[in-house]
Amino acid sequence: MTVAPAPDPATEHRATEGRAREGNATERRDALVERLFRANIAMLDLMTVYLGDRLGLYRALADGGPATPADLAERTRTDERYVREWLEQQATTQMLEVDGIDAPADARRYRLPPAHAEVLTDPDSLAYPAPLARFNVGVARRLPDLVRAFRSGGGIDYGTYDADVREGQADANRPLFANLLGQEWLPSIPDVHARLLAAPAARIADIGCGAGWSSIAMARAYPSVTVHGFDADDRSIDLARANAAAAGVADRVAFGRHDVSELAREGTFDLVTAFECIHDMARPVDALRTMRRLVGERGAAIVADERVAERFGALGDDVERLMYAWSVLFCLPTGRAEEPSAATGTVMRPATLERYAAEASFGRVEILPIEHDLWRFYRLVP
Repeated sequence: MTVAPAPDPATEHRATEGRAREGNATERRDALVERLFRANIAMLDLMTVYLGDRLGLYRALADGGPATPADLAERTRTDERYVREWLEQQATTQMLEVDGIDAPADARRYRLPPAHAEVLTDPDSLAYPAPLARFNVGVARRLPDLVRAFRSGGGIDYGTYDADVREGQADANRPLFANLLGQEWLPSIPDVHARLLAAPAARIADIGCGAGWSSIAMARAYPSVTVHGFDADDRSIDLARANAAAAGVADRVAFGRHDVSELAREGTFDLVTAFECIHDMARPVDALRTMRRLVGERGAAIVADERVAERFGALGDDVERLMYAWSVLFCLPTGRAEEPSAATGTVMRPATLERYAAEASFGRVEILPIEHDLWRFYRLVP
């Protein structure tokens, strides 16, 4: 009789570990497949939200009430068959509700729930992320250019993006400025708030003003101030002027097309702001030098930028994942459109801004106690 050798404990342990690794690898593979499948659905949801926004389908449902496909097509001057498919998709993904689900396809009536109407149609609501669909679709159009930029080391000029990017980004930030800037953020800085309310009338310079919503919000919150908004993009300045006129503040808010890093001396200002733009600039130190000059010795310089982690970590939270994705797809390539470029990207950590501010001759940087999920607020002290 042949006696089998006793099993080697070390060999058994290695075999067990190997089987465990194979099992873990399979689980991780399947988890990633599931994650990407869900991400695909989410991306498609955004694209169909884009259609509902751009074609006025949500607005027509919000204003006109429940509709059949023919009703909605007539209200929006669109094709009934396309509208029916979109309505069915929106009901399937639970953006819309449907009455008469068992009725013939052309007889079902679809409605926009009031809670969803705020999310999809109210441009002044803090619960209005719909513009991000427009922004993301516009960014996605330039992916072939980004592939080329990855290979060449070049960038993509912001001025070459279409209205979906420019207006989508502006409309996404509009509710923050309209509801928080003059009501919570600036009033939480006592000396700044007091100066903006005092005589003689304060002067504000709004750097990287985009479509002007931050400038408009400050003019509305502080009725005696004058605001000068500066941006390097011509079409953004055109938008800003139109928005200020529509808001009734064009007599106190002026906009000019300037590269902030080259802005000629405009006198000094009581407040100089830069909202979510420093990380996009090819020459952020030059822009901060301009801010330093504009505040003189008595003005206040406030920068708001992304609330990213203080240091890199391989397991990022949702905010870090969001900011890195925007950096790869948009902010880094726009920041590299001109040379030389600091190539900062969206993920500008506090230490980076502190370094830039020191190079720009600010004395110190204070992180302000203003709470927001996505933005961190800094005061740059002369």
